[in-house]
Amino acid sequence: MKINRLHYITTNPEAAELACQGGVRWVQLRVKNQPYATWKQLALDTQAVCHHYDAVLIINDNPRLAQEIGADGVHLGKEDVPPAEARAMLGSGFTIGGTANTFADVERLAAAGVDYIGLGPFRFTSTKEKLSPILGLAGYADILSRCRAAGIAVPIIGIGGITLADVVGLRETGLHGVAVSGAIGAAAEPVAAASQFVELLTTSTPAI
Repeated sequence: MKINRLHYITTNPEAAELACQGGVRWVQLRVKNQPYATWKQLALDTQAVCHHYDAVLIINDNPRLAQEIGADGVHLGKEDVPPAEARAMLGSGFTIGGTANTFADVERLAAAGVDYIGLGPFRFTSTKEKLSPILGLAGYADILSRCRAAGIAVPIIGIGGITLADVVGLRETGLHGVAVSGAIGAAAEPVAAASQFVELLTTSTPAI
């Protein structure tokens, strides 16, 4: 599957609907501290939104749920099921993403055969309970440079407090794209905010 340049992370189908109205076509549902039945219902409702807009649905942390509802894939944090185990469970038809904070993390995930890597955080974000060390622009530039030198070609997505004003600079480091949550979901006009991100990520080009 082609990895979109804009990943929208949300906790509910209502926010996904507004983002998709603005052009988002990759939604990651992140649910924490909820019973399985509640999580499943949120996933099914979000999946209905994604189907309506022909958008990809990625389930955070839970390969079992992704498999049960037929989501498009799963995103795995450092403390979740290992990518190889998720792949054995889900098969080759599911997209698997992993979270990284260092070049060593990227190397490990690339070797494990993930389809994309979420690298962060760019800056402090209140949406993440256990935050890894902040990378900043220089951190991305260093890690992406090392990836190119090592021949690692897995699409890497920047994440962590990213705003519209950050997109061009981040893309210039060589990032494939960005993942955002509050910059769209907490915006005064989420549909317009989503549209601005889509437009900018379509027109900006990464460094070679």
